[in-house]
Amino acid sequence: MKPRAEASSTPSRFNQARPVLKWAGGKTQLIPELQKSMPKTYNRYIEPFFGGGALFFATAPKNAVIADSNPELINLYRQIVANPEAIIQNLNGWKNDEDFFYRLRARDWIKLSPEEAAARTVFLNRTCFNGLYRVNKKGGFNVPFGHYKNPKICNEDNIFAVSATLKNTEIVLGDYKTVLKNYTKKGDFVFLDPPYLPISKYADFKRYTKEQFYEDDHRELAAEVARLQMIGCHVVLTNSNHPLVHELYDRYEVTVHKTRRNISAKSETRTGEDVLVVAKPQPQFYIREVPRPVNERAKLYPPTRYMGSKEKLLPYIQNVAENFEFDTATDLFSGSGVVGYLFKTMGKQVFTNDYMAMSAMFSKAMIENNNKTLSERETDALFTFNAKADSFVQETFDGLYYSKPDNVTIDLVRANIKIISNPHKRAIAMSALIRACLKKRARGIFTYTGMRYDDGRADLRLSMEEQVRNALSLINNAVFDNGKNNKARNGDAMTSRFKTDLVYIDPPYFSQSSDNEYVRRYHFVEGLARDWQGVDMQWHTKTRKFKSYPTPFSSQIGARDAFDQLFRRLKDSIILVSYSSNSLPTREDIISLMAKYKKNVEVIDIDHRYSFGNQGHKIDSNKNAVKEYLFIGF
Repeated sequence: MKPRAEASSTPSRFNQARPVLKWAGGKTQLIPELQKSMPKTYNRYIEPFFGGGALFFATAPKNAVIADSNPELINLYRQIVANPEAIIQNLNGWKNDEDFFYRLRARDWIKLSPEEAAARTVFLNRTCFNGLYRVNKKGGFNVPFGHYKNPKICNEDNIFAVSATLKNTEIVLGDYKTVLKNYTKKGDFVFLDPPYLPISKYADFKRYTKEQFYEDDHRELAAEVARLQMIGCHVVLTNSNHPLVHELYDRYEVTVHKTRRNISAKSETRTGEDVLVVAKPQPQFYIREVPRPVNERAKLYPPTRYMGSKEKLLPYIQNVAENFEFDTATDLFSGSGVVGYLFKTMGKQVFTNDYMAMSAMFSKAMIENNNKTLSERETDALFTFNAKADSFVQETFDGLYYSKPDNVTIDLVRANIKIISNPHKRAIAMSALIRACLKKRARGIFTYTGMRYDDGRADLRLSMEEQVRNALSLINNAVFDNGKNNKARNGDAMTSRFKTDLVYIDPPYFSQSSDNEYVRRYHFVEGLARDWQGVDMQWHTKTRKFKSYPTPFSSQIGARDAFDQLFRRLKDSIILVSYSSNSLPTREDIISLMAKYKKNVEVIDIDHRYSFGNQGHKIDSNKNAVKEYLFIGF
């Protein structure tokens, strides 16, 4: 690891290298305030809107990355490092003459040698009107001659000083988002001097580039500041004293400073106010390397082999949730139900939602339900003869997943569940049947037929009736009253309108290397929960699956848009999000999206190994070892 850089104690008056360019909107006047806002120590100095570099040259950091999106500007700084003598030689041969100015201005800098192009940049800047930079639609420089009597075109000493200062600096051509994504790390100091608000006819002048910077760009930049603060960077940003700036950065330290503008030809309009934003790195949530185990009641929830179950991550979720005061919680993609159940054991009023009927059934049985259980007599009744029992499973799935006796038991229990009048008892019985079918199925999924993947587990030797009775015992034992009116919903998360203090989001993870179709894996037990009503059976398929439900999380763009919609809708709640390192959108994308709506965004990286891979031969490979991210927006 490189040693942390010491912030320079250089006073506001330059005593070594100074900016080589005159700069409309330069930060020379703000140097004292900017240096006060810098951290005493930092790893790297990073400035992605470099421009004239006033703060950089005043500070002279030893370990820095400077960048700009203008290739002509980047060529200048690279050539000052590589060929200062050649630049000086060219500048000393050029005179402050109007005809020569326009001839040189008309030349395409790309067709010149790099060192001659760099000298041209300096010459035009020093002899044009007010050192402005403006281009036409074709990208041609079009600022007029300045008519200065004796401009300082070539300051040899300063060019050599700038060359020496830049010697160990990484000079990057690129847009600010790419630069910040690729170069920033915890402990860095980041200085941001973007084009100012409001957008005006001087927008081109503010930045030595022909690119524009609009309101949406400023909003994206604010989200990036939040991300940088979250990963542990110290950020200082400048902008105009504009209402939107205060709106975007009201969570940080914001000060207003009088400055003098050099753009306007009228002296009375040359005063202005700059805003200085300071975002210091925040301490992240303290998470023990081995978190405190979940409470004893939470451990009573029947374990499942459900894809993506967060059972192993419960200690981390509990550890984070305990940092907040909240009375109500939503588990928006409840899945196996373990997280919603955890919140119930914490004494919260819990609302759950899932588009899978089987998941909603689990939540109805053990989260919404506070006091109903199945008695021994009611359990026995599930296996008594029922003349109205149909043979749908026996006929439709004969030889596919279970033995003939097991299929008979499934059809019988299905029929007797329909007789149960109490909805919570009915949910318990159906949850037990679903769990029994999962336990009796090797790998617990229905993407293959036959009895392959028999790993010798005792579960595969038990009869279906034994499995159902075992499941009923576990579910009964998990039922308890937390004194709250909890609710379970079966529906699309994007249409859920629960309003709670905290919302936990664990959506299907989108990956380009595998699908996230829960219906494809669990169509048989999902069919049980729905009694195969309202589903589009695909009779031509070997597995007798039915068509999957539409979800925005089946594509990268759809998932990103869905996250954005959810974060916007839930902006008044504490938001916890689980997502995986091998999925898209990326960690940085989710942070940026959440930061648009939450003042504080943090993330915890948790090493995790999934219980089964996307392909059988990868079950024990390192491809299953990923990081599970827990995002926290508050």
